[in-house]
Amino acid sequence: MSGIHPFRVLRAKPLWIANGVITGVLALLFTVFYVGANIDPVDHMKNLPVGLVNADKGAAVGGKQVNLGAQISESITKSTVSGDKIDWKVMDGKQLAEGLGKGKLYGALVIPADFTSSTVALTGAATTATPARPTLTVLTNQSAGSVGSGLARTATTQAAESASLQVGNELTAQGGSGAAKLPAAARVLLADPAAVTVKDGHPLDSHSGLGLTAFYYALVLVVCGMLSANVISGQVDHALGYTHNDMGPLRLHRPLIRATRAQTLAISSTLMAGLSLLMGTLVMAGAVGLMGMDASHLPLLWLYSVCAIAVTGIGALTLLAVFGTPGMLVVTLVFIGMAVPTANATMPLQALPGFYRFLAEFEPLRQITGGIRSILYYDAQADAGLTRGWLMMAVGLAVAAFFGFGVTGWYDRKGLHRIPAETEPKKTASPT
Repeated sequence: MSGIHPFRVLRAKPLWIANGVITGVLALLFTVFYVGANIDPVDHMKNLPVGLVNADKGAAVGGKQVNLGAQISESITKSTVSGDKIDWKVMDGKQLAEGLGKGKLYGALVIPADFTSSTVALTGAATTATPARPTLTVLTNQSAGSVGSGLARTATTQAAESASLQVGNELTAQGGSGAAKLPAAARVLLADPAAVTVKDGHPLDSHSGLGLTAFYYALVLVVCGMLSANVISGQVDHALGYTHNDMGPLRLHRPLIRATRAQTLAISSTLMAGLSLLMGTLVMAGAVGLMGMDASHLPLLWLYSVCAIAVTGIGALTLLAVFGTPGMLVVTLVFIGMAVPTANATMPLQALPGFYRFLAEFEPLRQITGGIRSILYYDAQADAGLTRGWLMMAVGLAVAAFFGFGVTGWYDRKGLHRIPAETEPKKTASPT
């Protein structure tokens, strides 16, 4: 038995250096991914899709047909005030409903059918009457993301208020001395004629977490797959006799069953696929049954949940098989570190720096969240994120299979076999 005290290992510089580098890099990367993506969303915002609907029918003024709604729409789309931060989508009411109902728009500005007639009526208001203000309606869409909806609401409200002042200046100038004869209340309204109202463009059930249940549900699926991969990998190694299994003070060890790296990955992946049925069922039962989350299309939600856990778990098992012990750090970065900021949930992609938008094209959490959002909020419409979710999961599974079995097979062919944790010492013949 060695007489060296175990605490002497703390004097070893390599122990401090190796762990310092790993933990330091991990801390820095998580800071960059989480804090860096959310520091200044307004400044990074580019082409946030917002609808613009002009339903104004116009009115005859002085023998001419006037359409103030068309003037406002043209002014907003040509304005350079917001630069390229807002992508105004000029559309009709039907297209607006589809855009909001599929999460394609974060909000909208609607000019009503009677806008011109109501506005012009202010210039001829009776001296004893209090004229009614025309309205501009700002629609929000929390189902597409609360932050994105908030950014769209701010932009559309500012555009509506600016348009109202512009129309007021034009009406005042056109009214000339006649405008000065109006009652004080009418003159105030004429200077800023439109009232801006805010409504929810795609209302959600009260048990939808203000549009965030899809994100948190998807995050649970990814975490289940990722953590289960770590558990399954360790348990398979123990079942094959390559590692110990510590249960409290007890250390268990099974007889060695030699398996190639590719075989081990196949065993782990099969176990993950089978257990995904259990985990997907329990996740849905817990969210919908126990916690009361609003959800429809339950069979589809169950199938999607099972597949998301299976694909995430097999992807994580692949990284563990290829990279070994450091694989868990890679798994954490890929499925959590880089995934959460780019999930297009807490922060819209249009408000992220370019590097993060690039990551979002293939990060698994973004794809899974899109599919869950479609099932929960958009009646499982294929082009509301569900098709992309299925497609990217299929691509992810194929990449994991080719990469995992390709690399582990290469390890096996090169003779880079696994060394068991303990082997029986060779017996030597005693001298006679």
